[in-house]
Amino acid sequence: MARRKSLRSQLYRAARDLGNVEAAADGPTALVRRQVCPATSRRASRGLGGLLKSLGLGPWGR
Repeated sequence: MARRKSLRSQLYRAARDLGNVEAAADGPTALVRRQVCPATSRRASRGLGGLLKSLGLGPWGR
C-alpha cells in the first residue's frame, strides 16, 4: 500500500511541476537554466562548507 502524502508536500510538488511547465513554455534554454542553477548553487555551497570545515570555522564537531 502506498504511503499517504501530506497536503503540504502535494502543494510543493504541484508548485514545482507548474514552474517546470512554465519554464518549458519559455523554451528549452529556460528549462535547462532552471535545472542548472540549483545544481551549481549546491556545488558551490558544498565547496565552501568543505573549506570552512578544513579551517575549523564551521559548526561541525563542537
